[in-house]
Amino acid sequence: MHVHEEVLKTANRVAGRDGVFELRQVVSELKHLKETTVRTHIVSRCCVNAPKNHPHKWEYFRRLDRGKYQVLPKYRQRPTSPMPETGTGTAVVTRGRQLRSTIHATVEKDGEFYVVECLELPVVTQGKSLDEAVQNLHEALRLHLEDEDLAALGLRSDPRVEIIYDMVLPCPA
Repeated sequence: MHVHEEVLKTANRVAGRDGVFELRQVVSELKHLKETTVRTHIVSRCCVNAPKNHPHKWEYFRRLDRGKYQVLPKYRQRPTSPMPETGTGTAVVTRGRQLRSTIHATVEKDGEFYVVECLELPVVTQGKSLDEAVQNLHEALRLHLEDEDLAALGLRSDPRVEIIYDMVLPCPA
């Protein structure tokens, strides 16, 4: 299960009938994840009225007040879709859960920098060259995952990174 799906599932579990929950409730329920990971997902990556900081967002929550959010009506049910497989031999079942072996990231050229963002984890970095951006991603992921329980994040112990280069294709008018 991706972090954003786990955050949504937990928010649904702790929310009242109106879908309202407090940030601290979800953080305290997801002790196996870093607090900053959970906070980033709730206040930024999954919030419709947050500033646009991430190119990839999920519109699960609306901020009502400081530390108070609401699950949007169409997401008030727990997600039931199975986790997509990333290819042959990339998933392992552990304790009834599928563990992914791949972390996906996208690279975009933004001015003079290459910006790399992970899709499943709140990791973003950049570099002046594509090689530098990939090296920075490797370091950022190593630092982000060093104290994490990878199985709790839905990852195998030896994850690989799949990078997708996203570019605009100039078409004649």
